Amino acid sequence: MSSGMNYQLYRNTTLGTTLIDSLDELIQQQAISHSLRQKVLEEFDKAINYALANKVRNRITFKGKLNTYRFCDNVWTFVIENAEFREVIDCIQVPKVKVVACDGKGNTVNNRQAVDDY
Repeated sequence: MSSGMNYQLYRNTTLGTTLIDSLDELIQQQAISHSLRQKVLEEFDKAINYALANKVRNRITFKGKLNTYRFCDNVWTFVIENAEFREVIDCIQVPKVKVVACDGKGNTVNNRQAVDDY
């Protein structure tokens, strides 16, 4: 990924899929073009990556049984079973979770991570 690119994995979040659905509806209504849809999604990618790297200060810890892991194209993927996520006093337990961690070296945004239910 070149230094001007941003990761698109946040498009799979609730916020990202809702934005995509809204943009697709506007295209169907012929209110916007496909190129404008693409520009909006690129701005979303930039904004969400910047915000998560620079604005979020919360820290969580997690533990569980590592089922599988993979490192490909500077992206770590972990599948964790019986995961427990803790933030100060809150604790959430899930039977299975996939964690994707992207290498931020050489990119415009550093230390990006996403957690998606598996």
